Amino acid sequence: MSENKLNKKASAENPSRFLDLKVVRPKLVAAGIPGVYHGVKSILGEMPVSRALKALLSLNQKQGYDCPGCAWPDPDGERSSIGEYCENGIKAIAEEATTKKITADFFSKNSVFELGKLSDYEIGKLGRIAEPMFLKKDASNYISISWDKALEYIAQKLKNCPSPDRAVFYTSGRTSNEAAFLYQLLVRQYGTNNLPDCSNMCHESSGVALSETLGIGKGSVTLEDFYQAEVIIILGQNPGTNHPRMMSALKKAKENGCQIIAINPLQETGLLAFNDPQSVKGILGLNSKLSDIYLQVKINGDMALLQAIEKIMLEKEEENPGQVFDQNFIETKTEGYQKFCSHLKKLEIEKLISNSGISKDQIEKVAELLSKKNKIIACWAMGLTQHKNAVDTIKEIVNLLLLKGSLGRPGAGTCPVRGHSNVQGDRTMGIYEKPAADFLQSIEKTFRFTPPSKHGYDTVESIHAMDENKVDVFIAMGGNFISATPDTTFTAQAMRKCKLTVQISTKLNRSHLITGEEAIILPVLGRSDKDILNSEQQFVTTENSMGVVQMSKGNLDPISTELKSEPTLVSELALKLFSQDSAAHWKNYMIHYDFIRNDIARTIPGFENFNQKVRKLGGFYLPNSARERNINLESGKAPFTISNHIDQALKKDELMLMTIRSHDQFNTTIYGLDDRYRGILNERRVIFMNEKDIEARRLTSGSIVDIYNFHDGIERIARQFKIITYDIPESCCATYFPETNVLVPIDSTADKSNTPTSKLVKVEIREAKL
Repeated sequence: MSENKLNKKASAENPSRFLDLKVVRPKLVAAGIPGVYHGVKSILGEMPVSRALKALLSLNQKQGYDCPGCAWPDPDGERSSIGEYCENGIKAIAEEATTKKITADFFSKNSVFELGKLSDYEIGKLGRIAEPMFLKKDASNYISISWDKALEYIAQKLKNCPSPDRAVFYTSGRTSNEAAFLYQLLVRQYGTNNLPDCSNMCHESSGVALSETLGIGKGSVTLEDFYQAEVIIILGQNPGTNHPRMMSALKKAKENGCQIIAINPLQETGLLAFNDPQSVKGILGLNSKLSDIYLQVKINGDMALLQAIEKIMLEKEEENPGQVFDQNFIETKTEGYQKFCSHLKKLEIEKLISNSGISKDQIEKVAELLSKKNKIIACWAMGLTQHKNAVDTIKEIVNLLLLKGSLGRPGAGTCPVRGHSNVQGDRTMGIYEKPAADFLQSIEKTFRFTPPSKHGYDTVESIHAMDENKVDVFIAMGGNFISATPDTTFTAQAMRKCKLTVQISTKLNRSHLITGEEAIILPVLGRSDKDILNSEQQFVTTENSMGVVQMSKGNLDPISTELKSEPTLVSELALKLFSQDSAAHWKNYMIHYDFIRNDIARTIPGFENFNQKVRKLGGFYLPNSARERNINLESGKAPFTISNHIDQALKKDELMLMTIRSHDQFNTTIYGLDDRYRGILNERRVIFMNEKDIEARRLTSGSIVDIYNFHDGIERIARQFKIITYDIPESCCATYFPETNVLVPIDSTADKSNTPTSKLVKVEIREAKL
């Protein structure tokens, strides 16, 4: 791409023009043959047919590789030979396995400044990074650098830090268990717990809430539980776009008699109906209805809704003792029941109804259904976790399940649906800024050094530390930190204060273009790539949302001989950073990954005989106390939690904004410009608004507006968005991220989890001055 061509592109932050936006009727059915068509079209645009077939036939197979997209589990038994993947899984592989590549020649022709003018979508379509790159201080272009010099330079910069706490080591959920374990080991041997990760921005609230109530920060259900459930409640989650393979599980649950309750501010296609392209009915276009009850709750009205349901159920229980609640479970496995009931009785039902935005008739219908069922699964995602009161809201879900005894029984339990494929595994491997004492003791016993015990920085704290000139070196293993984090302008300014920023990446993204004084890009193998070490192909492992650890073995030839695996990269850096007598077996880790898994087995409970267990096709389940009805807390009982819903006080002209993904997107990776399910084609700079809110501001659908946030008296602006009239509750609106991450205040975070509140940003809408 020439520099002249780049100069003609619009700025990503303040575009000079819109694309040819087309608005059509939202889809009523998800997936089906159209999903197959768009997925195949995407992958064939990135590679030859032979490479595409080879990639897809191995994707999510027991002897293949794990999809680098979402963390939805694969079936334990037989897997589809036609395709154990979804449309967005195909697009994830199209992005990763593309044959397009970026070399030093590309960077010599395109400056960092000019590349920065591109949108995130345009940057992502440039291809795989094919060799290590270095951006010198005050330079305009990246230049080539050898692996040895790059790692030596990074090691020297780390050694020069006055304190290990002046370095930050970020991790993405794409990282394998083996790489994550070595990464945290390197960081702790170096002397810090500054290990922020993507979990800090997504399901941290789930981990905190579940740990404090059930004693384990993971969900308790398996995929088989979905097929035995009587009721599945889906809160703040859009499976059709974010976890498409979940719809197959929901379809099977429906066929087995399960009823599905969807709770979401937007009418989402993937919650309405599903067309299975692998079934005869699906091929014929005969769709399966999914949701039996659809509650379009106000943004952050979930807790009020849950408490209204519980209050009505309590009244039914008192009329017929023992017929609604599981009193035996409550007595033997919980504590605080009477106080919780007293709290519910004091709540005003009319206020709960008002704050939820759901009618009393609908609430009573749900309460009636749940009163008669005990096999209940509650699923949720970032629609719940990214709020100020996220931890309390998730605890309210636990309250509901405790009342029904819906824990540790077939067809019942908690199901936080993780976003990235190994984000849960990263945490299991020790990627955490607040490590538990027993984990640190295990590290010390295994590796004969004393790891630091002082808590490190999480993601938001890391950004503040960079802004306060407390960070010299920032290293990111995967991810797109700049586009994923809140308050984009603030974060970018903070990042530029570092002396060195290092991105361990597969593809170019905005975090390579907003850098510290100097920057290094280290290109690594993807999930689909063959990983050959000492003439033997290696495999890595991942952990899905339901605690299954299984092998992942790529089968494609890498696009460059200059790519390293992440475990090898970390090991080589460690050898340059530490003395040769380190108790960690860094040299052995580069001989065979079995040596890594042996040390994982010695360090982390549940991984005993790791190498043997993971070679069993399909993998193995990690221990899960909640699944066994054991509450891993000091009292041995799950506490009922008393919380109060938030009455969102809006000023005149204010709206509550939530950031969302389009269907052509996974996290910050933008596959295309069409959000087919919502009927938005060829444009992303749109804002979904209720018709009455548009009229109240004397605007119309198609009006171009700027969006403002004034948290803490600071003006934040996202410029030039087109209004789209949409079915969303009054006083609520929605936009895509990362385009509006600039509006998410760095200091607006969830209590306890410190997760940015990306799902509720108070904004004002003003007509743009063009």
